[in-house]
Amino acid sequence: MPLAMDPAGKEIRALQKVADWKGKRLLEIGCGDGRLTLRLAAFGPGTIEAIDPDVQLVRLARKNLPPRYARRIAYHAGHAEKLKYPADQFDIVLFAWAL
Repeated sequence: MPLAMDPAGKEIRALQKVADWKGKRLLEIGCGDGRLTLRLAAFGPGTIEAIDPDVQLVRLARKNLPPRYARRIAYHAGHAEKLKYPADQFDIVLFAWAL
């Protein structure tokens, strides 16, 4: 059975409603291959810092980054337990589908 991620679009609609994303500085923890990152970018945040501990998935996310988002999205390999950002660096922090 193939894996279907949010086929009805409920996850992305729910996320869209929880915050005013326009122009915000977003940290996405557990970005994986960037599937959700790109969907979040469509909400219009100013910047997205996306991290994941899996270096291979981060490479894949970078490879699949559309040029139109290249200045707004930065993918990094890293762990949530070792974040080195100032306390006021982000307006929104998202930790979804990551355990």
